Formats: sequence, C-alpha cells, structure tokens
Amino acid sequence: MTDNPQTPNTLNRLNSALVKTEDWILVGILCSMLLIAVTQIVLRNFFGFGVIWAETLVRVLVLWTALIGAMVATRQSKHINIDIVSRYLSPKAKALVDAVVSLFTATVCLVIMYYSWVFVALEYQDGSLAFAHVPNWVCESIIPIAFMIMGTRYVITFVGDILQFTRKVT
Repeated sequence: MTDNPQTPNTLNRLNSALVKTEDWILVGILCSMLLIAVTQIVLRNFFGFGVIWAETLVRVLVLWTALIGAMVATRQSKHINIDIVSRYLSPKAKALVDAVVSLFTATVCLVIMYYSWVFVALEYQDGSLAFAHVPNWVCESIIPIAFMIMGTRYVITFVGDILQFTRKVT
C-alpha cells in the first residue's frame, strides 16, 4: 500500500478550517452576547420592557463560549495542568507521563462525549423548548461536539507523546 501524498495537506487544511471555524464562532458568540446585553439594557432603561428570552439565550451562549473556549485551549495546549512532578522527571519519564495524562484526558473527554450525546438524544426525543421555539437539544448540542473534538485532539496528542517516548527510549 502506498502512502497518499495528499494526506498531510488534506489534514492540514481540515485542521486549518476547524481552527478558523472555532475562532469565528467564538468571536460571533461573544459579539452576540454583548449585543443582546446592551440591547436589553437600552430596552429596559429607555422603553420599560425587554426581550423575555434574552437572559436564557445569553446563558446558552455562555455555555457555548465556555466549551468552544475549552476547545481552543486544548488546541493551543493552554489547558489547566499541574506540572509539579514533571519538573523533576527525566525527559524519558516526562514523555511517558505526558502520554499517560493525554490518554487519561482523551478517555475522560470521550466518555463525557458519549453520555452527553445520550443526554442530547433524550432531549431531542422529549422535544422541550429552551426559548423562542428553539429546542433544548439544539442549545445543548455543543456539549458532545466539543468533547468529541477535545477528545480527538488528546488522542492525537497521546500518539505524539508515545512517539516522543519511543524516540527517547531508543
């Protein structure tokens, strides 16, 4: 079987598209939250009323911002970690610890993805609405998507960590 020379380019383009999509969605959500909040303030202070479902929408947008922000942090390796032990390890041991941590984190993310997928499917079957004719499952759909992407990134990191470990061993 011969290697496809287009694979790295295809993966790079796919990753680039995902990065741009995450960034633009995050910017769009933050701008939307700001616009909704300012609109609510103006409507309430100057006209004596507001949009009934605006606060609910902002809460949903906060959820989306948090999870897309977590995806970005994972992408940039800027997630929270405790590295007290790794400072005292040899490069070989550090590579092994990094691999174990990546595998554990990937497993946790993918388990959360699975159960959040089940949760969203149950919400879909229930058919309840969050606000303004928007179903709950649409608002919650970011949960399995975000954890799938984060889990996949940690699997890729795990593979890289294992390769790093094997290079240090040999």
